[in-house]
Amino acid sequence: MAILAAVAHPKPLELRTPVNASNAQTSLTLIYQNNLNLSDDKNHVGALILGEVPRASASAACAALNEKLLSKSILQKYKSDFIRALSYQDYSEYSNAADGYYIENGTVIVEDQLVFPSSQSSRRTLPVLCTQSANNGSSSATAVDGSEVVVVSGGNTFVGFRNQKSFRFLGIPYADPPQRWKYSSMYSKKGQTIQATAYGSQCAQGGSGSEDCLFINIETPYMPKAGSKQNLRPVLFWIHGGGFTGGSGADPLSSGGNLASREDIVVVNINYRLSTLGFLAIPGTNITGNYGIADQIVALDWAIANIASFGGDPKQITIIGESAGAGSVRTLLGSPQAIGKYQGAVAMSNLGGGVTLGLSGDYGTTYSSYYTIEQSYAVAGSKIFSAAGCNSGQVTSQISCLEQIPALKLVSLPTVARYVVQDGKYVNTPNLILSTRNANTAHIPVMFGVTRDDGASFSTYPKTPISNHTQGLQVSLGINSTWAQKIVDSKLFPYYDTGNLTLDSFNVSQRIATDKTFRCIDQATVYAGAISGAFEKAFYYQFERTINGYDPNNLSGPKDNNPNNPYFRFHGADMPWVFGTLSTIRDPNDLYSVQLVSGYFASFVKTQTPNPDPEYLRVRGYDKTIEGVRRTGPWEQVSGPRGPIRFLDFPGRKEGFVDVDQCAWLGYGLDYYLKGGK
Repeated sequence: MAILAAVAHPKPLELRTPVNASNAQTSLTLIYQNNLNLSDDKNHVGALILGEVPRASASAACAALNEKLLSKSILQKYKSDFIRALSYQDYSEYSNAADGYYIENGTVIVEDQLVFPSSQSSRRTLPVLCTQSANNGSSSATAVDGSEVVVVSGGNTFVGFRNQKSFRFLGIPYADPPQRWKYSSMYSKKGQTIQATAYGSQCAQGGSGSEDCLFINIETPYMPKAGSKQNLRPVLFWIHGGGFTGGSGADPLSSGGNLASREDIVVVNINYRLSTLGFLAIPGTNITGNYGIADQIVALDWAIANIASFGGDPKQITIIGESAGAGSVRTLLGSPQAIGKYQGAVAMSNLGGGVTLGLSGDYGTTYSSYYTIEQSYAVAGSKIFSAAGCNSGQVTSQISCLEQIPALKLVSLPTVARYVVQDGKYVNTPNLILSTRNANTAHIPVMFGVTRDDGASFSTYPKTPISNHTQGLQVSLGINSTWAQKIVDSKLFPYYDTGNLTLDSFNVSQRIATDKTFRCIDQATVYAGAISGAFEKAFYYQFERTINGYDPNNLSGPKDNNPNNPYFRFHGADMPWVFGTLSTIRDPNDLYSVQLVSGYFASFVKTQTPNPDPEYLRVRGYDKTIEGVRRTGPWEQVSGPRGPIRFLDFPGRKEGFVDVDQCAWLGYGLDYYLKGGK
């Protein structure tokens, strides 16, 4: 479960100059040679490419964006960056580098170097290179005067802005303001000018947020000429985590600007209703739950209808999420209302688990198998009514009472609803059906994976020193002595003696927690889906390099901040690697692994395979990624009981599934879903 800061909606930008920077007359492309080293941003500049115009119109075209024609001196100063960025435009057939671009006092041609012809016909139409003076590349960058851009879509006008990395449209309402415990509907107003220059309110959670929170954020490297469908980019559609009780599409770790600029894709982030406001279900009423899931589908509908205006291809959408976001992806893979609206899916650290180790339940269970409405109500609903003081009278009176409870109080009660349920419309099966190829499961390419120590974030580190290993297992896992002894007797989870009994015992506990809550279910998912044909193809990974993450036990990172020393790869610590948002580089391999891993994920978004095209990497000058791919070899599909899977680091490695025997002992072997999840 990701822990995210509250995000308020700032006052809308007061523009000091008229906004006339739009794609009404020409396409707009923002190029920036992004190496994902945030500390190096100051040493690079970008540029804007406009569609073809006559020479006489070139200067005015830049001026409409409050920019100037790019000078020869700037091109020469940043020659390497521009050769690579412009060669990529040629490689992608967005423009013809041999024809050239209009610049200040001439043209430039790219032929493995920059060439500045002495003369060229002024009557010819060519694309234009403009300066790009918005040089704040931070995810928290705000619109400054002159950086605004305008897109018209769906009968409305959206005012966004650009920073160093991308065009940004933030806080766009994708749905009408939701009514409590009613399904949302796509934004219906027309003729509106929407200030998309600041994040919208997060959904009510933990003492902050609002019920009016259904916003979508877009970061894109490209805006096509109005009405054009040419050169649309693949879309990464991100669903945040947070245990279905927290989180936001404005998390800086999942900010899309770095990935958009480095990998030339469109990144979408969304909010969806959380907690009791998003998941309350009451038997015998029309409050049937899954409002948060339905919001995600409405956001998908909005993207399909509008994303082309922002440069994204509505027919090439990959849904991706972490933790509860991964649980959402899994739910959408089996939702009849969502299937067909996306073309690929990535589930990062999806929770599973079930009844095991003598426990009556497991925290992760409900993210992969779904309560009935009656079960959800028994676990949460009745307690919510009681805690809110709304438990007297008829059900209709109780609901009327609950409707009057302020949103922030409602989501802060001791018990909240956070469960996906079998409502019969959005979810109509008890779990994702993987035993056969079937109409209930999206037959598309998927990618699943975990961090190496996902379960360390869901185990309890003993607050006082323990006297023996069995006691440590009891404390860390919350199990009785009988089951703790069974673990010891199984000899499947060996205890390694480093001299710190408490730490050593916790290491065993977190491994078990990782297996039963994450690894076993996710490996079984891709194995079953691949073997049965339920998925078109499946890939699996495990993160071996991370930083920070969800750390409720306040355990420290590697000694001396050196990633070559032992440390836990926590839940949620993978996001900077996927989005290229790593802010602290401990050693060179941190940066190289971020470049490599983000390239793998972006490649899946583009082609539904995580293997980047070698020629693409060469043209873009991504030398370290080329090295990492070469040293690790191609990422193979899951095809049998050994996987294979990809261990993500620099360069990484290929091995078989992890803890296969341990998972079988825990009751979640590779064939778990081939047997119908029984």
